[in-house]
Amino acid sequence: MTPLIRADQPAAIDVAGLRVSFAGTRALDGIDLRISAGRIHGLLGGNGSGKSTLIKVLAGVQKADTGGTVSLFGRTYPADQLTPSVAMEAGLRFVHQDLGMFDDMTVAENFALYARYPTATAGRVNWRALHAEVGQLLERFEIDATPRTKTVHLRPAMRTMLAVARALRGDGGNGERVLILDEPTVSLPAAEVDSLLEALRRRAASGETIVFVGHRLAEVLSLADDLTVVRDGSVVASLDAGSTTHNQLVELIAGRPISNIYPPASDTDGGTAVTVVEHLEAGPVRDANLVVHAGEIVGVAGLLGSGRSSLLRALFGDLRVRSGTVRVGTKTGPFRSPDQAMRAGVGYVPESRVAESAFLDMSVSDNLSATVVGDYFSRLWLRRDREVVDAEKLMKAFLIKAGSLSSPLSHLSGGNQQKVMLARWMRRSPRLLLLDEPTQGVDVGARADIYQLIRKAATDQSAVVVVSSDLEELANMCDRVVVLKAGRIRAELAGAGLTPSLLWQAVNRSEQGQAA
Repeated sequence: MTPLIRADQPAAIDVAGLRVSFAGTRALDGIDLRISAGRIHGLLGGNGSGKSTLIKVLAGVQKADTGGTVSLFGRTYPADQLTPSVAMEAGLRFVHQDLGMFDDMTVAENFALYARYPTATAGRVNWRALHAEVGQLLERFEIDATPRTKTVHLRPAMRTMLAVARALRGDGGNGERVLILDEPTVSLPAAEVDSLLEALRRRAASGETIVFVGHRLAEVLSLADDLTVVRDGSVVASLDAGSTTHNQLVELIAGRPISNIYPPASDTDGGTAVTVVEHLEAGPVRDANLVVHAGEIVGVAGLLGSGRSSLLRALFGDLRVRSGTVRVGTKTGPFRSPDQAMRAGVGYVPESRVAESAFLDMSVSDNLSATVVGDYFSRLWLRRDREVVDAEKLMKAFLIKAGSLSSPLSHLSGGNQQKVMLARWMRRSPRLLLLDEPTQGVDVGARADIYQLIRKAATDQSAVVVVSSDLEELANMCDRVVVLKAGRIRAELAGAGLTPSLLWQAVNRSEQGQAA
């Protein structure tokens, strides 16, 4: 790994000795960070590493301890005196995960809400001036929309670029600006990610300085010039992206060797066939045949639209099955509803925990008991004492970090929310556990914990089926992987034949074969 030394290049941001304490606990412990002007800088670290606190200090919304300094384009400020207005005046611009867009408003109206509505005589809105200004910005940032386009009609990547354009509005492109993007791709599908990254590359080529915060290491490596890894409130490495590998980043972020990230595969020879799927047809799924044994983790790979998620939904009774059979243990389906599937011993964690699974405003305890809440009723009374005792045991067993059981789920990190989703189902000891993108939006450290928990489910004799767009994850976590194309299982990889590169070839070969 090559140390990042760019003393010959001007610094857009130069942080020295930055410290932040919360109730005696150090969140940042002497951060030193240099971000070169005109380059893309990847900022990486697990949940709780300190990177979010660092960004909040730069934005002026989190007060630092005395003693540190922050230099912005050569102007040095005491770190504890940064404010939002100082950060704005110095040239820092932020785009957060929540873009703050209103779908039923036009592009121009969303711009004006962020800054101001230009006015004409008698205080009336000068729509002509607003549309002219926004039109110029849309052209400058290559956004395929008009000022009158409703935001809801924009593709996801264009919505993010709209937030970028809005943040940089009025800056004039003089170069003394830093655009800081916090997890901009976390909710984007793969095709939209590629579109956004290409747009950011064009911004950097025009001289923009960009700080890109992300969990998806392949994206960061493909985009960034320089990298900084933060762990436990300290900078553990500053690197040149071109000479850094994915595995090196994983080890730096997690603080453990890559060999300890994924648990060893199981020996399932001769295991009981827990799940048998025969000639299943549902949604885009066509004539699917699959056998999963107790103790086995089977991955499902495929391109967008291949039917990956539809297969899991059909097995859980959440998608109408046209024909075929499903057997889980002694129960034969297909199951006509999730309730029927649950009674047969099926558990399911969907792709979007926020939209489909998590109750963000409810407590951690309530979320943990959501699949077994009936067990706590006695003569119409809810036994909260038993629920709390069980929840405390689950928090310990599943390595869930939360302020308390009564904390709203929304207060937990993405990784801890996902552990709650897993605990919710695994407490039922499912015969078949279905997981759709189980580590989406989860940092490397929490991923390692989740992989261990998934393997534990298999060790406890569940049959596990995992859908993931991360082929390295599937190759390292699963005992077998099947490849779907246009709803049909086209290939199966296992043993020495299951590697990220061979899996990638199988996924793309199936695409070419279908096209032929």
